[in-house]
Amino acid sequence: MKLGIIGLPLSGRSTTFEALTRQGGETASRGEDRIAVVRVPDERVDRLSLMFEPQKTIYAQVDYFLAGQGSQKKEANPWLPVKDCDALIHVVRNHGPDRTPAADVRAVEQELILSDLVQVEKRLERIELDHRRGKKSNLEEQQLLTECRRLLEAETLLRRKPELSDAKPLRGFALLTAKPMLVLFNNEDGDPALPAIGDIADREKCLVLRGKLEQELARMSEEDAAEFLKEYQIGTSAMGRMIRLSYEVMGLIAFFTVGSDEVRAWTIRRGTPAVEAAGAIHSDIQKGFIRAEVISYEDLMAAGSTAEARRRGTFRLEGKTYEVQDGDIINFRFNV
Repeated sequence: MKLGIIGLPLSGRSTTFEALTRQGGETASRGEDRIAVVRVPDERVDRLSLMFEPQKTIYAQVDYFLAGQGSQKKEANPWLPVKDCDALIHVVRNHGPDRTPAADVRAVEQELILSDLVQVEKRLERIELDHRRGKKSNLEEQQLLTECRRLLEAETLLRRKPELSDAKPLRGFALLTAKPMLVLFNNEDGDPALPAIGDIADREKCLVLRGKLEQELARMSEEDAAEFLKEYQIGTSAMGRMIRLSYEVMGLIAFFTVGSDEVRAWTIRRGTPAVEAAGAIHSDIQKGFIRAEVISYEDLMAAGSTAEARRRGTFRLEGKTYEVQDGDIINFRFNV
């Protein structure tokens, strides 16, 4: 899963990328695209690893992408580099003089709306041209695009209409306003508060990040970072929460497989049935799916061991259509 970091000039996109990924900018050219794979912190994986003492512990992962200035300038549409991202992180400047965070949020929204509107209108024009030439067109696609145009002209973000933004015929268009988004306010080091942004906080997932502070923490060892937080009386770094929230904003959840060989978090979309979750591990398990043996993380922790959980009867067997829940621990039974 890939998240694209966007924002106006001087918003702190590079600072945020480096803080998130612990990837310094000293070797990166300003014109280069940058991408990094980041582990999603999860104390459930930590505790399961302590319980099962596996040979390997594997956490869920997310890719963070930052378009370089060079790739943006080469494109007629500066938003093209993030079209293939699954979700967006909008970094908003809330530091220094003359800050206007609410206006900055709306300015980027307007640009994304315009980018989508141009794309939708071009496709509708092509469909109309094909129709005049006697070529068959996809009526459902045309109807969906017409509705998209209506909403965009009314300056409505497409993600406000999930039934539209999730429509299968539109997925190939990768419309920007249909993507999930997290709005990240890049504050001064001493300012942990959300700025006055009116109704934006009600309609968007928002988080405050003290970018420079988090960037410095990311450059430290874990021991030095812990000492720094203690010295300056800062409870915890916001970075773990930031990574976790960006994972959630994509509608993702984790289920776990456990054993003496490996404890692992697997990433799936919320609402995934058990048979498809099995395919996240291996296609053969999906093809030969028989049953899923499931226990919730909470029930296992309450029991203290798998033996006690079985004695309590908190393991259960589920079929193909069972909707996997965040934190489920699953053993798939299959035959190929």
